[in-house]
Amino acid sequence: MLGLLLRLLPFWVREPLFIVIGSVLGLRLGYLAVHDHDRVAAVFGVVFLGFTAVRVHTVVRALRARRNPGPARAQAPIQAPAQAQAAAGPRPAPGAPEKDHNAWGQAVAAVAVFGALAATIWLSPHLMPSDDNTPRAASCSDTEHEALPKAYRKTPRAVTGDDLCKALNRPDLARLLGTPGETATTASGSNGTAALTDEKVARPEAEIMFDTYTVNLSAAYDRMSTAQYVKLIDIAGDRVEDDVKTLKVLGRPAVFSSDHTMKIEFRLGGGQKSAPVQQGPLARTLSVALDRKDRGGSYDITVWSKSGALPSDSALLGIAEKVLPAIPERSAH
Repeated sequence: MLGLLLRLLPFWVREPLFIVIGSVLGLRLGYLAVHDHDRVAAVFGVVFLGFTAVRVHTVVRALRARRNPGPARAQAPIQAPAQAQAAAGPRPAPGAPEKDHNAWGQAVAAVAVFGALAATIWLSPHLMPSDDNTPRAASCSDTEHEALPKAYRKTPRAVTGDDLCKALNRPDLARLLGTPGETATTASGSNGTAALTDEKVARPEAEIMFDTYTVNLSAAYDRMSTAQYVKLIDIAGDRVEDDVKTLKVLGRPAVFSSDHTMKIEFRLGGGQKSAPVQQGPLARTLSVALDRKDRGGSYDITVWSKSGALPSDSALLGIAEKVLPAIPERSAH
């Protein structure tokens, strides 16, 4: 059907159309061949460009023929004046030009009409859904419109889990962890409260999960300073005390510490009971005071993995230096 339609089109419409389609397809296939190293696309690109070159040559020859017409055809035998006038009808006025098909106007119209087709073909890979199966990075779930616990209203500077998730879910987070080829599989934020505080202390948190590591960022709005927290670590017997390091991060007191995660197994069906809580892999935490005066509260960045492997402390430092300045300052909720 398309071939029949093209054959019925006038020459000065059909040929520009062939040139537009052939050049667009040829250039597009050439781009894909270079970008994706596709030899098949390169071959088809050369074919379309060659086809276009032939059509351009045909149009050029036709234009030259119109500019330089050949000798006039031999005149027909002379008829009787009366018969000739009756057969031919009224003669045209002297010097009146013959009807011109306006070849240039048709060519311009063809290019204008089918320009949209060419643009659609060229831009289709960007405008239409891609068949690329590359996994997309997880985005933070929207919790901005959820009702906040009373503890958040009583803490003017408290941020939300959504704020922390947006600050933590950086495009370069995997690279900061030392696994640049990975993509975040889940990203979430929550507006919880600190344990054993009767829901009076706000503790929002966010968590980003990769294939290798899981990163958790939380904010504690209690009155415990970093110095007090270090003393608490010395007292707690379940901490890995040898890994405790105090330092300064962004001009604020900070401390590195390690602790084991909890492993909980739920067995569904079969009449089997769930296993008791067990000690999970080791987690590494960098706690940074909320302000330089260390008046209480902290941002805690914790990293762990199922295998027990941990990134270097410099990786956590890099995350803190990039993420903490991105957390918005809140004066009221």
